[in-house]
Amino acid sequence: MSEENITYETAQEILDAIKDAMENVKAKNPLTHCITNIVTTNDCANAALAVGASPIMADDEEEIAEIVDMADVLVINIGKLSKEQIKAMKAGAEHANKTGTPIAIDPVGAGISRLRNDLIKDLVLNYDVKSIRGNMSEIKAIANLIELDILQDSKSQSGKGVDVAADDIISKETLKKNGIIVKELAKELNTTVGASGPIDIISDGNKTFAIENGDEIMPCITGSGCMLTTIIGSYVGANDGLLGTVSASLLMAIAGEKAAAKVRENDLGTGSFRTFLIDNLYKLTAEDLIENANLYEIDI
Repeated sequence: MSEENITYETAQEILDAIKDAMENVKAKNPLTHCITNIVTTNDCANAALAVGASPIMADDEEEIAEIVDMADVLVINIGKLSKEQIKAMKAGAEHANKTGTPIAIDPVGAGISRLRNDLIKDLVLNYDVKSIRGNMSEIKAIANLIELDILQDSKSQSGKGVDVAADDIISKETLKKNGIIVKELAKELNTTVGASGPIDIISDGNKTFAIENGDEIMPCITGSGCMLTTIIGSYVGANDGLLGTVSASLLMAIAGEKAAAKVRENDLGTGSFRTFLIDNLYKLTAEDLIENANLYEIDI
């Protein structure tokens, strides 16, 4: 982890720091280098712009080192892989290690194919990753790939394609069990890990927090998770890993709540939700987040 990481002992300490986190992003306008998938490239770029970052979606190996030299963060999303893109991801991660550029990873579909598994295992074990964000099936898949002992007492299964498996959806009943997995994975990899779902779980291996915000319509548009990881990348490009990951996750979840309320109020659908989501990513203030946040520590 970066030496500038700070320990947050309570949810209130994080809430107290959110205004600074948002101001840091807007002041720095972090150059967010995304090697992402073609399905969601446009939405990820717009999400980064909405929160005050500057996206660049470069994925050709020939220019990766030059882009990483300029970038404030490298976001790697393995959602739609090709041989050329894998070369670019590895080259980008290697150069980011040399330059000290933070790396944020979205392990889309981890657990469903050997190609994805080999790549994600290489990335998390051999490079200095600042934040990992996926659904609970993907997080458990990573824990399984690195043979984390905690999974001996927890069923590990692949997701439904790139979606979370039904048994891995985070609920009140599974919160503590899943929180232990997230915490132990973060500790083992010395990074911040976020598992997204109806309840989000985020840990730096020391403290573990839950976020009960968001809306059930959010998974009904493609790319909401990819957008979140891009925003997390932008935030950890201007803040420490835990604060950046929690702040970005709260921003996305509360933007989703506001967008869904607008959709229901006007009897609209998922296309309108996508637009309202980006609108709210742009408009929400720190005061909005603090007022609406349902953030608390998981007692593990």
